[in-house]
Amino acid sequence: MFRLWVDAKEKVYYDDGMEILKTLLLGVIQGVTEWLPVSSTGHLILFDALFPLHVSEQCRNLMMVLIQLGSILAVIILYWHTLNPFSPRMSKGERRSCWSLWTKVVVASVPVAIIGFLLDDFIESRLYTWQVVALTLALYGAAYIVLERKRKGRDGAIHSIDGISIPRAVGMGLFEALALVPGTSRSGSTILGGMLLGVDRKTASKFSFFLAIPAMFGASLLKLVKLGFALSGYEWTLVAFGFVVSFVVSLFAIKALMRYLTSHDFQVFGWYRVILAILVVLFFSLA
Repeated sequence: MFRLWVDAKEKVYYDDGMEILKTLLLGVIQGVTEWLPVSSTGHLILFDALFPLHVSEQCRNLMMVLIQLGSILAVIILYWHTLNPFSPRMSKGERRSCWSLWTKVVVASVPVAIIGFLLDDFIESRLYTWQVVALTLALYGAAYIVLERKRKGRDGAIHSIDGISIPRAVGMGLFEALALVPGTSRSGSTILGGMLLGVDRKTASKFSFFLAIPAMFGASLLKLVKLGFALSGYEWTLVAFGFVVSFVVSLFAIKALMRYLTSHDFQVFGWYRVILAILVVLFFSLA
């Protein structure tokens, strides 16, 4: 049995079961959209606008941060052998490749770290709107459609992360920094940058997974320091549930995307973004 509780200020009764369902859906949305080029932040903002959680503002903000960490944990678990240079199972060549990977990840993460630190408050206060989300959804959707049609089924010439040079890694990092604008998509922006720089779809996607580790840990740490941890037990239960859901769904979403890219391109995601942008404009304009 789920209990009903009352918000003393608003004089409205809420159902715990509905809040748990919303948290479940938030975790699913985060787990799926974080790895697809469709903007997880944009989807979370839109979902929260349509079906807001009836919790404190601090709990809502922490929820949005910690469910992202659930997604990152999934990447670490899935690619633990690739990412761990101290693994006893690694050969010397694999260990060198691993250190090279981390070097590229670190240098590629510098742009988003600097820009995110300097502009975090501005972005959060000015750009987290449905207008910005709709615009970036449409622009990047169109970019994917145009790029894939121009390629006509061809893929990039670089087919491994070892083949990504330091300058290319920095270039992908600069594209990742563009994703600080909500609706852009961190993975989508990074993958798009990689494709423009000659990296094939699967390799660009995998490198975007690895770039997410420092980017999202850093952004989450910054927000956690600002927000603090003063939640009720009930609110912590919701946050923990969202974290677990995001982690589990991300495990499946990452594997599914890698399988999909074996024989498909990104045009479908481009069209999805454009259609979603139109629906967002119609909904909020007529609401």
